[in-house]
Amino acid sequence: MTESIEDTAVELREIERLEGHTDRVWSLAWNPTSGVRGNPAVFASCSGDKTVRIWEQSPSGAFKCKFVLEETHTRTVRSCAWSPSGKMLATASFDATTAVWQNIGGDYECISTLEGHENEVKSVSWSASGALIATCSRDKSVWIWEVEPGNEFECVAVLQGHTQDVKMALWHPELEVLFSCSYDNTVKIWADDGDDDWSCVQTLNESCNGHTSTVWSLSFNNEGDKMVTCSDDLTIKVWGTDGLIMISGDGYVPWRHLCTISGHHNRTIFSVHWSRDDMIASGAADDAIRIFAGNKDAQDDEPMYKLLTNKGKAHEMDVNCVQWSPMANQLLASASDDGTIKIWKLESRTKMQ
Repeated sequence: MTESIEDTAVELREIERLEGHTDRVWSLAWNPTSGVRGNPAVFASCSGDKTVRIWEQSPSGAFKCKFVLEETHTRTVRSCAWSPSGKMLATASFDATTAVWQNIGGDYECISTLEGHENEVKSVSWSASGALIATCSRDKSVWIWEVEPGNEFECVAVLQGHTQDVKMALWHPELEVLFSCSYDNTVKIWADDGDDDWSCVQTLNESCNGHTSTVWSLSFNNEGDKMVTCSDDLTIKVWGTDGLIMISGDGYVPWRHLCTISGHHNRTIFSVHWSRDDMIASGAADDAIRIFAGNKDAQDDEPMYKLLTNKGKAHEMDVNCVQWSPMANQLLASASDDGTIKIWKLESRTKMQ
């Protein structure tokens, strides 16, 4: 008989504290090939120091910085994302450009620079097929780029709809449907009508139980039928859709609000990430990390998600990003204004009977 989560006490144990960046660390991204076919775990981090660092887990289990990507961006690097193959890394910067890097002959080279945004690029994301990249900016726009042969990237759409700074753009894990969240308190969902004509098919705002302040981050569950968002309004919201064929001959299957998780962070929640085994991590300006899990036996008057563990003072300053590893061993990486990255392991111990 397997133990339910209620029978298990869980704690987040710090495994490693990584130093090297000389300014705040904004974002992290695990290489999707980490742990696959014997590959070591690898992740990228980006910082206000204008650099990107690539960290690799050694056989001993410790993470070491293997590469420093520098002298390309001239301002803060705000976001980084690996292609689905794990062979290319895109980095978005306050210098209004997005760089694409590739490991060539044992060293990372910038193979392309995507230009067009008027000012700071806040986020970058690859589609599940690897054929499209999305970028978003303080200029209120979301751009879609097509990956072409010979490491060429062509802008195929500029999406206007947000009325303020766009904080994050993220492709659905299976479909070529794009999600963006903004300082305008909304999440927008964008889809192609089949003729390369991209448009907003749904806006999740206050009128549909959405957020009442800036939406900073979003993430999908493993199946892609649920999404979690976090906000300056101190809440985490879970959304669901009834159909993964969201764009079909029958039209668009909308997303709807499922529940709101509140009362756990007392300052802006900057990052949420859903693990492969259905746990949600959150990081916030209260320097804390929280882990939530689905409450499968919840009654009508009980929350759908419950707090599993709370790591207060996880960092000395704001937690800007939390990211679960794609490997089976469920490591969590966090990035902070304190200039450090921490690696955590979720450990269970059976409660005394």
